[in-house]
Formats: sequence, C-alpha cells, structure tokens
Amino acid sequence: MPRPALHLAVEIDGDGAHPAAWRRATHSPGELLTPRRLARVAAAAENAGFTLITLEDSILPPGAGSPAESGPVGRIGAVERAAFAAASTSVLGIAPVVATTYAEPFHISSQLSTLDHVSAGRAGWVVGAEEDPAAARAWGRPLVEGADAIAREARDGLRVVGDLWDSWEDDAVIRSVATSRYLDRSRLHAIDFTGETYSVKGPSIVPRPPQGRPVVFARPGLVPAGLVDVALVDGATPAEVGEAAAAAAAGRPLAFAEIEVALDTPDATARERIADLERYAPWEGGRDRLRYSGSAAGLLDLLTELAGHVDGVRLHPLVLDEDLAVLSRLVLPELFVRRIAARPLPGTTLRTSLGLPRPLSRFTTDGAPAPVREETR
Repeated sequence: MPRPALHLAVEIDGDGAHPAAWRRATHSPGELLTPRRLARVAAAAENAGFTLITLEDSILPPGAGSPAESGPVGRIGAVERAAFAAASTSVLGIAPVVATTYAEPFHISSQLSTLDHVSAGRAGWVVGAEEDPAAARAWGRPLVEGADAIAREARDGLRVVGDLWDSWEDDAVIRSVATSRYLDRSRLHAIDFTGETYSVKGPSIVPRPPQGRPVVFARPGLVPAGLVDVALVDGATPAEVGEAAAAAAAGRPLAFAEIEVALDTPDATARERIADLERYAPWEGGRDRLRYSGSAAGLLDLLTELAGHVDGVRLHPLVLDEDLAVLSRLVLPELFVRRIAARPLPGTTLRTSLGLPRPLSRFTTDGAPAPVREETR
C-alpha cells in the first residue's frame, strides 16, 4: 500500500537557518521583529501549500554564545507570534517551540489551548528543551543539568499539559440560559499530578482545545514516544533518516525528517550563497541533520526518495527570503503535480490534515472509553 501524501512543514524563525542569514535578507534589519514581516512570511508559506509552519524560541536571544554580528540578538515569543500568524492565515498549521525545562506546565497548557481556539484547531507544539545554564539564570530557577534531568522535565511537563487539556471534557461548557449555568462542573477534573520537582492540581482555566489536544512534535529520546504525535527525526543521509523514522514508528507517532536546505536561485548558486555567509559565521546546523544544497530538481528527487520512509519533512531554509521563494515556485508545485505531497484543505484542523485522530479526554464520563495514558514512571 502506498504511503499517504508527504506533509510539508517549514521553520520561519528569524531570517533563516544560517546565523548570518540576515545579511542576505530582502528586508531592512529593523523589520525582522515587525508584525508585517511575520504576516508576509506566513502568507507565503500558506500560499505555497505548506501544511504548517514552526517557530523556534528560547528565553535566550538567538545570538547567545556567538559573535554579535552573526545574527539578531532578540526575538518575539513564539506563542505570541503564532497567535498573530493564526489571525492572518486560514489553513496553515502553526506550531511554536515551547520548552518545558523551566516554564510552568500550567502556563504552557493555557497558552497552547488558547492558540488552538484562536486558530480554530490549527495549533501544534514543538516540545523544546533549554540546555544552556544561562537559561536557568534568566528564569531565576535552579539549574536543570544533564540529559536525564532535562528529559524528566520534558516528560513530566508534557504529561501535565496533556492532562490539563483533558481536564475539561468536550461537553463541559453547556451555556444554559434556562438554568443560568455556563458549565457542568462534574465534567471538570483535577489532574492531581505529583512529580519529582513539582505537583499540579488543575483543572485548566481554558476549555478543552478544539483538537482535543494540539499536535505534539518532539525529537526522539526527549519524551516517551507514546506522548508524541510527530517525531522529528535526524540523519546525515536519507538511509539514516529512514532508520530513525522506522525506529520512531515503533512508538506510534508520525515521523518528520529534519532537512536544512540551500537552493540555487536566479542570482546565485547554493554553493555561492553558503560561501558568502560563511565569511561571517559557520553554518553549524542541527544534530547530524540532513542537509541539501543545490538545484530545486535535486531537492525534488530527495523528497521523492524520503516520501517512502517518512510521513513529512520540516525544512530549514538557509535564507528565508531567498529559499522560500524557490520552494514556492519550483519545488512544492511539482510535488503536488506528482502527488507526492498535498495541500491542507480549508476548514480542517491540523490533526485532520496530518491524518491523526482526535483524542478523547482521559477523564471522559459519558460512557465512552477514555484513552489509556502511557505510564512513564
């Protein structure tokens, strides 16, 4: 049986994946943090046919730990940007990065629930982690040190956020004029979570999201696979990506390949563009992430190959202003013509676009079986 159509995501934080990408941007430096810039990039991604955009974030500025001239030293919060992008788009899924290392799960739950409501069910969540000790100082929190401790915070945070989303059953809001009741209190539930570093009672202060739970993206190994909808897999070669995707599939989530891309443009080849930016800073990229540089035709061949192994890809363009235009003109239209990928349909949630079921609340009391939550302790 052939695999479903490839889902396409693109990371749009800043000016691109290269730390010096701002030097080749077509806008003035002062426009980077303006709503106009975000709306324009989100609209370009939606018009091109991407399934979703992601928005990188951290409490630390993007230029932390690198020379100041290598990139911007400030950004607007990803959730806030996502909410603005939701209001200026109608089909595009929107998934901000939110780290659980120091942030309160109750606040994360409320923010992402609100995003799902304002976007009419198009919200996702890329689970992040703060590994730099400077992040602890910025939060004013004790340092979470080591891979195991960071994974514990991510695991517990994700479990709490999921339970808070479930703490309002779908029909808890009744809005009864006759009885002057807004909600049925019997369908609100305290989650009573006790972990190693904190406890949360609940319930949430925001009604259950339209999707039940926004779509959760995370890299393998950070949190248990049973708590994730989409695994973001790396690999230096297509074969390694396929192996990582197969391993992730054992835990039931979809698998998206992470790909850094630099494309030939009418003005310069990918190699020339990379060399130009390397004069200012190295393109270090992600952990053993697949990287493609070259023509649009070559990227089409790569995506066609990957379509047999993964459910989607998340592209990290070298320079957004240059590469997104090539992707929109030469890559995505051909993927749609070949039926390798498909545009999201108007009026659908992100879960529907990805072919994911809408989960029941684990506290369901209407007789339907509640989903079993994976035990992680």
